[in-house]
Amino acid sequence: MKNSNLEFVKTVLINVCRYVLSATFIFSGFTKAVDPQGMSYKLEAYFQYFGLSKFLESPYPIFFADIIAVFEFTLGIFLLLGARRKICSGVVFVVMLFMTALTAYIYRYNPISDCGCFGDVLVLSNALTFWKNVVLLAMSTALLFNQTRIWRLISEQHQWIMIYYSMTFILVLCIYSAHYLPIIDVGKYRVGVSLLDATRSETETTFLYEKGGDTIKVDIKHVPTDTTWQYVSTTNKLIKSASITNFFVVDSEGNDHTDSVLNNKSRLFVITCPNMDDAEDGVTDRLNDLADFCDDYNYGLICLTGSDSMSVERWKDRTGATYPILFADASMLREFVRSNPGLVLMQSGKIIRKWSCNNLPDENEFLSDIKGMKSDVFCADTISWQLLKIILWFVVPLLFVILIDQIWHKRRGIKKKIINNPFNLNNMRKKIVAGNWKMNKNLQEGIELAKELNTVLSADKPNCGVIICTPFIHLASVASIVDPTIIGVGAENCADKVSGAYTGEVSAEMVKSTGANYVILGHSERRAYYHETAEILKEKVKLALANGLKVIFCIGEVLEDRESGKQNEVVKAQLEGSLFDLTPAEFSNIILAYEPVWAIGTGKTATADQAQDMHAFIRKTIADKFGAEAAENVSILYGGSCKPSNAKELFAKNDVDGGLIGGAALKAADFKGIIDAWK
Repeated sequence: MKNSNLEFVKTVLINVCRYVLSATFIFSGFTKAVDPQGMSYKLEAYFQYFGLSKFLESPYPIFFADIIAVFEFTLGIFLLLGARRKICSGVVFVVMLFMTALTAYIYRYNPISDCGCFGDVLVLSNALTFWKNVVLLAMSTALLFNQTRIWRLISEQHQWIMIYYSMTFILVLCIYSAHYLPIIDVGKYRVGVSLLDATRSETETTFLYEKGGDTIKVDIKHVPTDTTWQYVSTTNKLIKSASITNFFVVDSEGNDHTDSVLNNKSRLFVITCPNMDDAEDGVTDRLNDLADFCDDYNYGLICLTGSDSMSVERWKDRTGATYPILFADASMLREFVRSNPGLVLMQSGKIIRKWSCNNLPDENEFLSDIKGMKSDVFCADTISWQLLKIILWFVVPLLFVILIDQIWHKRRGIKKKIINNPFNLNNMRKKIVAGNWKMNKNLQEGIELAKELNTVLSADKPNCGVIICTPFIHLASVASIVDPTIIGVGAENCADKVSGAYTGEVSAEMVKSTGANYVILGHSERRAYYHETAEILKEKVKLALANGLKVIFCIGEVLEDRESGKQNEVVKAQLEGSLFDLTPAEFSNIILAYEPVWAIGTGKTATADQAQDMHAFIRKTIADKFGAEAAENVSILYGGSCKPSNAKELFAKNDVDGGLIGGAALKAADFKGIIDAWK
């Protein structure tokens, strides 16, 4: 019980790590997607520092920003859903290893003040970023070595719909935010911010006076009028520092116009153009129309640029601009509006509206939307409402797509069956992975293996029937500790006698009494080492069925038969010799396991095509004897050195319904890897 609880705790902790990593990647990708221009500026700083000058040219920065956003967000969705756990956990580990190394370098040499991991939403110091990545790297390492403990939140049937949809959604969000403006603006210059407040710091000044050994501290309003008080000193205490320190406006002669811009009581349109030589000049007519509009309705209009005077003159020649052009910090302007050029409407230092060059309004829109706007009203949704809308845009269509997919699969008849009890084998062909422990594991080891497997499969329900066939000494203990709706228990053999003086034998009735429901019969090792004949096996099958056991019946050829081309003949004789006396009802309780003897324990494996050919032959042989329905319903397992690495290829064949697993069944992780081939 203690070990079972410990395994459960380990699984929970691994999934906590998984959810933390998922949330981090989703959040990081999302913040980049809503402001890809901001991320592109960060990448430009990286490229410049590391001497990658060729990537500074457009469109490389914005292209890489979009790629990073899509990659991080999609990887987070993979983690959240538990999809492609092996690949996903490996990719996450590699990414975190790289990011930890990169942020360690940045922490050490401080080439960039902010790594840009979470955009403007959450700005971390380089030190905090590095230690954050150290923690995430540790979590990703734990995930890498405990992939099977990751809980799936969606079936394989639907996982790719969600992945492709997520990739499409975040890419569209990137393109939209880059083409217009950040759909969620959390920057210092967001709509609604008062630059008058943001650019000013507040200090508290106190004066110290002394008289007759007594001292007093007073502010400017309470300076003593009594001249007997002697002034001693002045103290200035910073109460609030300015959140914006790089907003300044000057003319070509260096005269400061910052205060006049911030204290303008009327409507003031500000055209922002960080780099006039690279600015989009297809909107110059709109800007000139804006200038006419401002003249007609007595609104203010200025242009702020980070370019030099020569660039300004080229701009005027190219556009015919007559509006005043002043100078400001280029990096500030890129923060001000994520567009070149951009447009801002201000009044009394407050930002009221912002436009990208791609959605500049025309005169009619100005008249209807701007003219009647009150000065204390700005047209922007709250950040929480914007976020809610985006979540709804993501979730609602996704649910609709999944619903359509469900309907489509039902109509096509290919919807996967959800099996509450995967061991109800009547009248239906099942997918099964069975483990044959052979003569391995003492009692204590066997119990621990069964507990571990039960914990893992309880956390991540299999898409197939799972059976473990153990030595006789394990049966009762294992049957009592595993969940029978998840794991079936079977014996590796039973006697060909009902009871009596047969020292060392175990009857079918005894097997059944342990709680087991299956028994392996006809295994090649029993045929070879203990000389079990077709007649002996026929009797064993009869007794097993009579005691309510389902039989996993093994058939297969040796290397000599395969090389001489007699494999079909040999397998057919094994079927006829032991099973063809059964009634169709009795045969419905048979699971067949094809084991090429030459591939058992040798490391050799029959190719997927070889397995399919033999399984198809077996199914045809059954059809000839018991009819097409019986042949279609019987599960035929492959039993020759099946491993996690080749299981998916083998199981993809039409007539291969699973595997009878030997060595790989002795390790929970390997056995789980084969089981997951059905996902």
